[in-house]
Amino acid sequence: MDDGRMPLTTHLEELRRKLIISGVSWLVAFLACYAYSEPLFRLISEPVLQALPEGTSLVFIQLTEPFFTHLKIGALAGLLVALPVIFWQVWSFIAPGLYPNEKFYVIPFVVASCGCFAIGAFFGFSFVFPMAFKVLIEFGSGSGVPTLSMGDYLSLSSKLLLAFGLVFELPVVIFFLARLGVVDHKMLARNRKFALLSAFLIGAVLTPPDVFSQTALAFPFIILYEIGIIVARLFGKKRVTEEEVSAEKKPTKD
Repeated sequence: MDDGRMPLTTHLEELRRKLIISGVSWLVAFLACYAYSEPLFRLISEPVLQALPEGTSLVFIQLTEPFFTHLKIGALAGLLVALPVIFWQVWSFIAPGLYPNEKFYVIPFVVASCGCFAIGAFFGFSFVFPMAFKVLIEFGSGSGVPTLSMGDYLSLSSKLLLAFGLVFELPVVIFFLARLGVVDHKMLARNRKFALLSAFLIGAVLTPPDVFSQTALAFPFIILYEIGIIVARLFGKKRVTEEEVSAEKKPTKD
């Protein structure tokens, strides 16, 4: 008997199509951004250049390092440009499993996801990068002259940008988990202490080994978790408890 469900092969084929569309959009954005890789690299290097001692700059220690650095900066910028398309594909893949009234959130989802990621990346680049790099360079300057390579700096900065962008997606993730009934605000509030621990663990893994960078990532995580609790309270699917079910089953007295 047909229950209206799509077979697994259809889901896999649809997932394959979404991945291809996302990949092609990233490739097109990469090709466009690669033409501007040099000014983009100057822009992303600005925080560390200001932290370096006067007269020093980034260097390359391998002949191919500038070439691959510009490829990576084009790929990173292309990913950021292609995010609206990628988020749209994510939404269109999960939308068939939602109720008709929940599909209304397609545009807010794409806008909120892109906006939160952009805010997170901007926060990391504008506020965390200058102070973190200054602290790290001043700490190491007593042992020698800082000589930073282009490739190493780009790897560190891109990892930090993606980390801050993903952390700021937390309210969006909580919103959809709450809408699906996976979590609710009471559960999130009960597990606040584990979220606090997770915030500093994530900060320790994704940031350089200094207290400032770790705290700079953990602190927004904690604030966004609290915002997520409010979001889950406002938009979460109401759970029916066993007591409520029992109360409904009790016969009413005339």
